[in-house]
Amino acid sequence: MIQTNRSIFSALRNLSRYALAVILITGGKLLAADTASSTNDPAFEAWQQQWGPTHDERMQWWRQAKFGMFIHWGVYSVPAGTYKGEQSKHIGEWIMRDYNIPVAEYAGYTKQFDATNFNADQWVKLAKNAGMKYIVITAKHHDGFAMFHTQVDGYNIYDATPWHHDPLAELAVACRKQGIRLGFYYSEAQDWHHPGGAAANKHQENDLDAQHHWDKAQQGSMDDYIKDVAVPQVKELLNNYGPGVPAVLWFDTPVGMTPERAEQFLPLFKLKPDLIINNRLDSHHLIGDYQTPEQKIPAQGLDGDWETCMTINSTWGFKSFDFNWKSTDTIVHNLIDIASKGGNYLLNVGPTSTGLIPQPEVERLQQVGEWMKANGEAIYGVSASPFGHAFNWGRCTAKTSPDGTTLYLHVFDWPKDGKLLVPGLKNNIEKAYLLPSNWLGWHKHLSAVNGTDGVTLTVPSTAPDKISSTIVLKLKGAPEIQ
Repeated sequence: MIQTNRSIFSALRNLSRYALAVILITGGKLLAADTASSTNDPAFEAWQQQWGPTHDERMQWWRQAKFGMFIHWGVYSVPAGTYKGEQSKHIGEWIMRDYNIPVAEYAGYTKQFDATNFNADQWVKLAKNAGMKYIVITAKHHDGFAMFHTQVDGYNIYDATPWHHDPLAELAVACRKQGIRLGFYYSEAQDWHHPGGAAANKHQENDLDAQHHWDKAQQGSMDDYIKDVAVPQVKELLNNYGPGVPAVLWFDTPVGMTPERAEQFLPLFKLKPDLIINNRLDSHHLIGDYQTPEQKIPAQGLDGDWETCMTINSTWGFKSFDFNWKSTDTIVHNLIDIASKGGNYLLNVGPTSTGLIPQPEVERLQQVGEWMKANGEAIYGVSASPFGHAFNWGRCTAKTSPDGTTLYLHVFDWPKDGKLLVPGLKNNIEKAYLLPSNWLGWHKHLSAVNGTDGVTLTVPSTAPDKISSTIVLKLKGAPEIQ
C-alpha cells in the first residue's frame, strides 16, 4: 500500500502526472531512480510529447492568479438547509447524507430547481470585478446530480429540472468573453444517487470501505459506478466545453478510491494537455498538481503549490438561515495572509435554487474588488514573504526580477507615530512609496532609514486604506535579512 507520510509526499510532489500515475499503478514503486533522474526516463519524455506542458508550464497562470471563485450550486439549494422543518447544523450540500434522505425523495427536489435568475455574464463579471482570475464550479457534488447536460443518464439539470439549461456551457462562453479561467469540481467517488457510488461514514473521507448506504437504490458495484458514470462524465467535461475549459479539475472526498479506480481517470487527462488537477483524486492524495487545505490557512504555508478553499459564511451550498458572514476586512486579510505564504485563495459563493448569489456575498466581493483595484499589484504573481514569518503590523509579499526585488508591505495596523519598522531587513532601500502611487499626493518617496533593528519608514499619519495599506519597497538584488 502507498504510504502517505509527509516525507514521501514531499519527494513526489513535483513529479509529472505520468510519474505519479506510474507510482500509483505500481503500488508506490518509482521506476526512475529518483525525482531528478525521472525527467530523463524515456517513458517520461514520451509522455511530454503526447501530453504537452510540464507541471511548471501548466501551473504558470495559476501561480499568477492567486485569487479565484468557488461556486457550490446544486439541488441542495432547494431545501436550503432545512429538512422536514428541521434546520441542519451541517453544511448545506450534505443534507441528503445528514438526514439519510431516500434517493427517490431527494430526486424530487429537482422539480423545484428552476434557475430562472441565473445569468452567467453577471456571475463572471462579479468574479472579475472582485479581482478573481478563475472560477471553479460544482459540475457534480456528492448527491450525484449533474449540473450539466450529461448523456450518461437523465439525472442532470438539463433533463430533470424545469429550467432545461446547461449552466456550464453558458459559463464557458461568459468566461471566455471576459478573460476568466473556468474549472469544474467533480465528486468522483461519493455519489449518493447512482448505484455503487461511495457514501462516507458521516464525513470520514479516508474510509476505504465507503459503502455506508441507507437506501437499497444506492447498492451496487463501485467499480461499475466508476466505469459507467464517473469516467464517462469526466470525459464529457473535458470534451464538451471548448478550448481551455476546464482549466482545472477539482476532485473531492476520494473515499474508496483505490489505485485501480483512480487509474481509470488518468488517460482522460490527455484530452486537455494544459489541465491542472488538485490532489483529491486518489485516496492517498498522491496524484495532482497542488494541495488543498480547506477552511484553514496553514500557519507556515506548505511546500509546493497549494490553495486554501474557504466559505464566506459557514456553508458551501446555500442555506437560507446562515447569516454568519465574514467581514470584508477578514476576507482581504485572508487573501493577503495566503499570498504571503505562497498559496492561492479560492473563495466560495453558494447561489440559491433560482440562480442568485446572495446579496451579502455580492456586497463583500464588490468591496474586495475595490481594494484589489488599488492593491492588486501586491497580490498577483507574488511569491511568499522572504522573512518567513508574519509581522505584528501585517504581512509581506514579494516579486523578483533581473533588476532586483520588490517587497510589498501589507499594513493591517497603521502606526500612530508615523514610523514603521521592517525588522531584520538590511538592504538599502532604492525606492519606497505607497499604493496607489498617487494617494493624496504621496507619489513621492517615503523616507527609509537603516538601523540595527531593520529599516524604519516614515509614513503619513493617516492610513491609505482602512482594511490594509500597501507600501512598496524596491531593493537592488535579493533581500538581506538578519
